[in-house]
Amino acid sequence: MRSILAHEWDTESRSFTAMKLVFAVATNSDAAELAALHRAAAENLTRRFGHGFWSSSPSERGILANMRLPKFSRILIARSNLPLVRSGEPVRREGRRIIGALRLATKKPWAIDTSYFTAAVKPLYLTGMAVHPNLQRKGIGRLLLREAEAHALAWPADAIRLDAFDAAAGAGPFYAKCGYREVARVVYKNNPLVYFELTFPQ
Repeated sequence: MRSILAHEWDTESRSFTAMKLVFAVATNSDAAELAALHRAAAENLTRRFGHGFWSSSPSERGILANMRLPKFSRILIARSNLPLVRSGEPVRREGRRIIGALRLATKKPWAIDTSYFTAAVKPLYLTGMAVHPNLQRKGIGRLLLREAEAHALAWPADAIRLDAFDAAAGAGPFYAKCGYREVARVVYKNNPLVYFELTFPQ
């Protein structure tokens, strides 16, 4: 577990406010809250961009399965006491809620074709990244990625690989801004994807 103190810009007060984030590896007790986070993210994308591949979200059972063998698969979470409400709504603080998550795994997802990536001995695959819709564009996703990179180095791994939807609903531009290199654009089962990677110096 690791905590950092970040700052976010409050557009109403036009000042920075402190934001404490606590990063940890998820446990079984987090599964229900993680399922709710992914459901909220998928519903938000569907409202904004219509129904698509991004409209589905993992079940609590699926999340538990991904945590069964931590040697091969781990879910990183970011917790904060930031309220999960929009500006102007009553503030309800309910302890440190999970506001962001991603999964790192040694097993390649079906949609990834390794031939497009830089050769690596111990790559990790990043999937299931989500930040609560009401707390996006506050730098939480970038900080979560930095935490994932530190976690990957300690695993140890020599690369992080991922794919993003090649559509307006996709997070490709976000990964590019965070330093991930686009390596290919492919179509997997009628789903246009963009492959990204981050390699670590050896």
